Amino acid sequence: MGEKRVLPKPLKKALDWDIVATDKFVKYVDQKYGPLTKFKQLMKGLEISCHGIPWLVGTATFIFFLDSPSVRQLLVNIFIALILDIIIVAVLKAITRRRRPSDNKDDMFATVSVDKFSFPSGHATRAVMLSFVLPFQYSLWIIITLALIGWSIAVCISRVLLRRHHILDVLGGMCIGILEAGLMSLLWLSPENAQGIVNFFLDETQVGASYDV
Repeated sequence: MGEKRVLPKPLKKALDWDIVATDKFVKYVDQKYGPLTKFKQLMKGLEISCHGIPWLVGTATFIFFLDSPSVRQLLVNIFIALILDIIIVAVLKAITRRRRPSDNKDDMFATVSVDKFSFPSGHATRAVMLSFVLPFQYSLWIIITLALIGWSIAVCISRVLLRRHHILDVLGGMCIGILEAGLMSLLWLSPENAQGIVNFFLDETQVGASYDV
């Protein structure tokens, strides 16, 4: 059994503050606007709305069935962004190994081994990355941009109120999500390159190719 890690004092102090601040925030919201149990289903819905598995499966499915070049460009780039996000979050969680809040309930949707760790919040990285990268690449109607930002903020706050994460886990995830969005803006594939990836995996080498499904 490995030795317990000894954290630098400034880091331990920050983490201890984070635990106390998170508890105070949740109790304040519960007393001011609660009980939080009446928002449980809404927050669980937000949790599922930003879960990696539905996003990956849904994006891959639409790449297969939709053949518009512009739509496929969007979907392929989003799929790459999701894979990038999952890898970054998994590596950071494996390195930091910060435990989730002690009163987190073991009722999360479709978890894997690294999900027992708390930093950074994968939901926060994903929500913020998506809400930034789409406006970066497309001239969206302002109402759509505001809806994306509102959704990402709601997801981030719900992670703390559900006791899935501490405040710093979410703030760190938000910062990482912004960096991921910036990176994806540099890596964003053209319609031709996106179609080339589809051709590689689906052998869709001829214009107008179709599948019997």
